[in-house]
Amino acid sequence: MQRVRRRTPQDFDRVLSSMCTVPHPDAQEEAVRFLSANPGDPATYQTVAELEGEAVDLLGKIAGLDRPEGYLASGGTEANIQAVRAARNLAETDAPNIVAPESAHFSLTKAAEVLDVELRTVPVDDGYRANLDAVSAAVDADTVAVIGVAGTTEYGRVDPIPALTEIAHDAGAKMHVDASWGGFLLPFTDHEWSFADAPIDSMAIDPHKCGQAPVPAGGFLARDRETVDALAVDTPYLETTSQATLTGTRSGAGVAGALAAMEALWPAGYRASYRDQQANADYLAGEFSARGIDTVDPVLPLVAASLAPSTFEALREAGWRISRTATGELRIVCMPHVTREALASFLADLDRIRS
Repeated sequence: MQRVRRRTPQDFDRVLSSMCTVPHPDAQEEAVRFLSANPGDPATYQTVAELEGEAVDLLGKIAGLDRPEGYLASGGTEANIQAVRAARNLAETDAPNIVAPESAHFSLTKAAEVLDVELRTVPVDDGYRANLDAVSAAVDADTVAVIGVAGTTEYGRVDPIPALTEIAHDAGAKMHVDASWGGFLLPFTDHEWSFADAPIDSMAIDPHKCGQAPVPAGGFLARDRETVDALAVDTPYLETTSQATLTGTRSGAGVAGALAAMEALWPAGYRASYRDQQANADYLAGEFSARGIDTVDPVLPLVAASLAPSTFEALREAGWRISRTATGELRIVCMPHVTREALASFLADLDRIRS
């Protein structure tokens, strides 16, 4: 019998650009136990279906919604697509459009293409947040959804969610918040972003990012059942007669791992993690500024700074996994696995390269 070659996963020590992280040990253990269960057929796989209900309830608690509807998705991309799909299905127009700031995630481009919906992208203001005047000018009678971001992927900014919600609802559109990354950080800040802060209609919030659940584990939350029902399709050959998810068959690993992580860490563990992550981002931004490097103030634990292209490439050659914003700045996400020691080592390499 041929032996299976064991492969070693990539080490996270020098990964500074990812919005995913090392899962909590409890989450990893539970994910393995429920690996083969399929929450896409809850009538057959009843235990994992019960866990999914508990996970959605806990996500609702984190996001400020007492009676949440929704499910555990594969990630923010699926949740964003589903939000647009539900809004389109509920609207009465033959020419649907959605309005989003240019800081919105590229998953909305996918959503527009897949769903045949026009994507209207509007500028951000000087603080990298959605420009309200531009959003107001872009919406019309065919707008089915306005999207705001609570923790943008490039600068970690939080759009003015209550004001965007007012614009959306005045236009007869749904309001969707993409809190895929920021959702597990923002409860410990003063930002207005959640269902409790505004009458938003749906949200993407990912346990597999700062929630420290195994990948894939995203969250799609809705304020009412009507939104989820707008996604349902018949499933005649399953025990379950209809299904609202986009992916269909899903591994129970995402559900069980997400619930285990949230049970272990909400709220005290997430609060401590946020404080450590934000302290690391503030430290890094301060070190950049002390070296004369232009740096965007980190509102959440994400640091963007201007580096010469040659310096950026040299850091990559030194083994650092880093990325750029659309305008070319260095982008570092201070996730739970990013330690102060790793950042100090990164800065030492930066100083060596720039000397």
